[in-house]
Amino acid sequence: MRIYLRLALTATALLLAGASSGWTQDTEARGQVVYSEQRCALCHSVGGEGNTKGPLDGVGSRLSPEDIRAWMVDPKTMTATTGADRKPPMRAYPSLPPEDLDAVVSYMLSLKTE
Repeated sequence: MRIYLRLALTATALLLAGASSGWTQDTEARGQVVYSEQRCALCHSVGGEGNTKGPLDGVGSRLSPEDIRAWMVDPKTMTATTGADRKPPMRAYPSLPPEDLDAVVSYMLSLKTE
């Protein structure tokens, strides 16, 4: 029994060490996957891929994490707040799991203008 406990503690320590060093990159990569799974490219583009009427290039330089999250969870309010007039209006993603929402926000923040 002690060996299993020791193995579990060692595995947990290794996972935590790995997670802390690569968390941002892993989260951004997960964000790209969620972006693809949610079919965001139907309305948006990144690097010229997707619908070029809604480019997200540089969004990480223009918006805060809170604003990006608000656009995804409550786009109706963000549209009213910002005066955006793009048609069709952005779809809300209120039931996206929190870790997926965090991942997409991280991915969007990585899209900065240089």
